[in-house]
Amino acid sequence: NGNFGKVEIYTKCEGDADFVLNQTVDFGFNGGAHRVDFKGGLKNPVAIQFKVLTGYTDGGGGPYASCAEMQFFIDKRKELFGIFADDALTQLRDGVTQADIDNICQIFLEAREEWEKSEAFLYGAATDFGIDPHIDTWPLDADGLATALKNADQVAKLEGEDGIAYAGGKLGQELLGFHGIEFVIFRDGANRKIADLKAEESHEAFTKIGAHVTGLQELIYATAVAGDLRDRCFQMEVAWNGAAPESHVARVEEVELPFTVNGGSKSYGDNMLAAGKAGSTYASWQEVMVTILQAGCQNIANEVANTKIGNPYSGEDVNYIESPYSHKSFVDFRDNMLSIENTLYGGREGDGRDLSKSIIQYMKDNNYPSLASLETAVAESIAALNKCQSSLGSFVGHVNDPLVGEAQQKVQALDEELAKAAAWFATQK
Repeated sequence: NGNFGKVEIYTKCEGDADFVLNQTVDFGFNGGAHRVDFKGGLKNPVAIQFKVLTGYTDGGGGPYASCAEMQFFIDKRKELFGIFADDALTQLRDGVTQADIDNICQIFLEAREEWEKSEAFLYGAATDFGIDPHIDTWPLDADGLATALKNADQVAKLEGEDGIAYAGGKLGQELLGFHGIEFVIFRDGANRKIADLKAEESHEAFTKIGAHVTGLQELIYATAVAGDLRDRCFQMEVAWNGAAPESHVARVEEVELPFTVNGGSKSYGDNMLAAGKAGSTYASWQEVMVTILQAGCQNIANEVANTKIGNPYSGEDVNYIESPYSHKSFVDFRDNMLSIENTLYGGREGDGRDLSKSIIQYMKDNNYPSLASLETAVAESIAALNKCQSSLGSFVGHVNDPLVGEAQQKVQALDEELAKAAAWFATQK
């Protein structure tokens, strides 16, 4: 066994008479996983040749070099939105219509719903790997985005083969994730018009600095950010689910994202199920329950009540509004409450919920004295936010409405009930 040093990589594509040197890579005699992107991309490759020039082995002798596994991947960024004519994202395909844009917006809202319904799981992988702030920080830094997209070199890097990696590593969380994409495809609570995406951006953050940014450039940015968002969602999935799809695991490994507990062999799901056993980070099942209720459910209830609603409603920061371009703030908040309901009731309603194995059922079977108050608080918080959505339509423009204050109080009441439930579980034998 040995490690690679310098390696020449040759490629042969359809129509080539012989192999062509693509690049020389120095792996520095370091083991582990490495990623190489083929310069200029490859069209219809038929063979790849590696010439190992230097190698090293700890045991002496040699030089030796070995590779346990090698995988090849295709750049499918254009499939993320399905509106580009080529893999290089240089132009929109012919015949792009408003229906195409509307479809992108619908897919975004469906993905957004699933994420918000997972936010009672903001402990574990979401916290350890910084996934949530990486993909769901708001408000979007519109001024920073205007500056970034005004920079032709930066747009070129987002457009390049390493655009997804560049976005994830260089843009910063204020320009990443859901809300960067939201800015590009929604405006004033409506889907962006294709005419706007074929023109220059007219948002004040852009016009005040003379940033002549086209809709195509915005879509290049959004595509790179969408790829990074997908990768981080895969990371969350793979971290919790030891039986995640192989293609998702392969992608997470390809981009070298961590996904196991403390770098070991356990998934977060397996680690939780092994509570009280050797190798688990949880000393007991009671600790697991307290984590679920405090770090999970109570954490998101507190955030919705006192930050997501509280900052704008109190006047502390009237612009601290989640999902301001799609006007889906109340939907986000409601879905956060549903994430708590799903956690307590044994899964998502209509999608495998098993009340018999739920936290609520355990509390019933063991005579939790405040169960009725907890269940009422869950139902009333959801109902209050649904009322805000149906009556007001948008948090934007209604941050001081009395219905918002009523919803805040209902979510605060739920927060208090969850704290009581966590304290009760800590005393169970």
